Amino acid sequence: MDWTSLLSSQRLCQADYKAQEGRSIFVQDHDRIVFSAPFRRLANKTQVQPLYEHDHVHHRLIHSIEVGSVGRSLAMQVGQWLAKRDQIPSDAVHSLADIVQAACVAHDIGNPPFGHSGEEAMGTWFAERFAAGHGLFADIPAGLRPEFEAFEGNAQGFRILTRLEMYREDGGMQLSKATLGAFSKYPVTAAVRATVTGDGPAPYVGLKKFGVFEAERARFEEVARTLGLPEERAENGSWWRRHPLVFVVEAADDICYGIVDLEDAFTTGELSFDTVTGLLAQLCGEIKRDLSTYTQAEVIAYQRAIGIGKAITACAEAFTENYEAIMAGTFSRDLVSASRLAPVFAEIKRVSGQRIFTAQRKTELEISGRRTIANVMDGILPVYEDLAAAGWRADRLNGHSERLIRALDLDLRGVDDAPSALHALADFTSGMTDRYALRISRMLSGT
Repeated sequence: MDWTSLLSSQRLCQADYKAQEGRSIFVQDHDRIVFSAPFRRLANKTQVQPLYEHDHVHHRLIHSIEVGSVGRSLAMQVGQWLAKRDQIPSDAVHSLADIVQAACVAHDIGNPPFGHSGEEAMGTWFAERFAAGHGLFADIPAGLRPEFEAFEGNAQGFRILTRLEMYREDGGMQLSKATLGAFSKYPVTAAVRATVTGDGPAPYVGLKKFGVFEAERARFEEVARTLGLPEERAENGSWWRRHPLVFVVEAADDICYGIVDLEDAFTTGELSFDTVTGLLAQLCGEIKRDLSTYTQAEVIAYQRAIGIGKAITACAEAFTENYEAIMAGTFSRDLVSASRLAPVFAEIKRVSGQRIFTAQRKTELEISGRRTIANVMDGILPVYEDLAAAGWRADRLNGHSERLIRALDLDLRGVDDAPSALHALADFTSGMTDRYALRISRMLSGT
């Protein structure tokens, strides 16, 4: 891969756009994302702790901003290393950092309410209805079913960025292709991924999940070809090797949730002070500052800051050490696990899995969230069934469907067949905040 192509500032569906003086296209990408409604809604979406009243516990929006900050710092270190070796011009260092920051703030923009359990709930709901095989679900080609049955927030994020938000059906936010490439962790559709992986493990890190719906496949192909991402042919299509900056965005996310989840767990009482400080001390090394007058929360905050800095440097080193494989598209790990701090992060992940992600309150709310999402999808499905029965004519809907559309402000633009109907249903559900989903669930179920 070549950095001249990889840092393309060409906008999706607006190739002749020229940057404003003093404000690069990549900075505009960041601004378009943070001023968008889907980004704003992240303020009321679960990070790890659902529906918490404590003001200091992270939600998706704060997490995304923090990932953007860490990603920018990590990208600056990588960019400076590249510039010193004449891999990129010195004036491209800030462009590289701007691209990463924009991709970082967007990285969770497609996540549904209630976090990853929300993804599972939506996927399960679709799978149950495909198994029954009635109505709209009987009209979905078999090759498209996996992208609903394993609903994926990454693919929904690409759909929001390139189709739904701002210039609807005309490139979405019309972001630069470099930012879209850096955003795309899984450059493959569900159907092609199934062909390549079968029932076995993914042969490449970018195939662990799918990241593009069939509806947006052509748009991703355009992005990938402009950037020069290596294309791999499969039986029923193509998939691509990752943009090198995906690894930087991914590392920023891994650093933030790995370390900050510990701080949140102390705040909520799920982990003791000694447990958290013991883990963070392994990242920080020796601390020379006198912390004897600090509160426990202040000690953890200080360690968290030092630990993030150490992790950024370790991941920058991992990028440079694996540079040739990354640029060849053959590197198939994440930077955290390839870094010298891998054992510490593995221990943090183990403790989090045993003590945080299985906490009783979190588990209870995930069960409640699953029922909430099912109530919402059950409640609005009749609108799309009615639309299909009316020959996809919105002016021929029955009275109940019209009331639902008014009450929920459902958007039926572009819904003209079964796949687009199910995507519209998923667009609405995944776009909800946790609390809005609860309110609508109660309204639709009459409780």
